[in-house]
Amino acid sequence: MSLFKPRAVSDVARLVQAYPLCWIVSGGTEDRHATPLPLLAERDADGHVISLFGHIPLSNPQYDALKREPRATILCMGPNGYISPRLVSNPTWGPTWNYAASRFETDVRFVPDETDEALFALAVALEGASEDAWTPARMGERYHELKQRIVAFRATVLESHAKFKLGQDENDLTFKEIVEGLEDRTLADWMGQSRA
Repeated sequence: MSLFKPRAVSDVARLVQAYPLCWIVSGGTEDRHATPLPLLAERDADGHVISLFGHIPLSNPQYDALKREPRATILCMGPNGYISPRLVSNPTWGPTWNYAASRFETDVRFVPDETDEALFALAVALEGASEDAWTPARMGERYHELKQRIVAFRATVLESHAKFKLGQDENDLTFKEIVEGLEDRTLADWMGQSRA
């Protein structure tokens, strides 16, 4: 087992939920496309990410490219940051970069009948479900006009590769010094959870 493997399969879904803006990359050298899109992780009963659900503008050239060739790599980057030697007491310790990231090899299927579901689910994921949370329904007729310009898709996961390099290779003292000294408290929290 890799030292930097997520502790639980649900950690990958948690990464996508916390950092939903992912890059979808498709095509070869002659037809390469890359678009950042907010995506939702769909999981199986065990918590594995089985698909990524979102929408893309019809005017995006990647839409036509994915219709021709539906394979895509989706890259999700979570918390990350430079770890300075100034944070540790060991004078021989060198700098590093800690991060949590996941790469998905996928097969993309357009699901136009699910465009409403994709938009409303994304709004709930980003806004929450409170009474005052924004929903697409608040746009009125403009929602129906704008919806004609996009289409939902589901990227079925064929392979998943996650790396959570969060200080698991540090000794206890160095790890503690880094976590306590980091200004980026989100990264520090993810590091702490990697050893919980």
